[in-house]
Amino acid sequence: MTHTGSPDVNALIGSRICHDLISPLGAIGNGLELLEMMSNSSGPEFDLIRDSVQNAHTRIRVFRLAFGAASTDAVVKGSEVSEAATAMFTGPRLTMRCDLPKAIRRVEAKLALLLVMCVETALPRGGEITLTCTDTGWTIHATGERIDTDPAAWGQMAEAAPAPGLSAAEVQFALVPGALRAAGRRLQTDLSDGAIRLTF
Repeated sequence: MTHTGSPDVNALIGSRICHDLISPLGAIGNGLELLEMMSNSSGPEFDLIRDSVQNAHTRIRVFRLAFGAASTDAVVKGSEVSEAATAMFTGPRLTMRCDLPKAIRRVEAKLALLLVMCVETALPRGGEITLTCTDTGWTIHATGERIDTDPAAWGQMAEAAPAPGLSAAEVQFALVPGALRAAGRRLQTDLSDGAIRLTF
């Protein structure tokens, strides 16, 4: 692991929280399977617990990558990022598509997922988000019936420090500048009435 300067305490906290939550969630899932085997039954209550555990697993996978520590030389599988992002950001009104290479620098995966979270907030009525990575760089393209890019939140990505009044739901905007520096990338933003295009 490459160490440069002071540790990113916020990222270390994110990693610690995700790490400590994985085990109890796994235990709940295993316990559910045992209950189903022992009672030889299923029902809406089992489905609710199973779906909730799966949803929590998915979110922790994304949060671990987006908010956790990432050394400059670490690599993550593109399939891991694709599966986690597709599972988390696909729903009744939102579709997520990924086209990623087999191996990705973890600092770039972190940056990409933070930006996807930013884009998600701009699609209040849903839409489609596409995440691609090629030899020339990364592209996040989003379309929707309504694009709502709150100037205060999106302005965070150009700030050196979080502005007063930042909400927990907007923390990803404040983390983008540091993630860009860590990845050695520059962000280009193209916002319009019906689409968002981010490249780095």
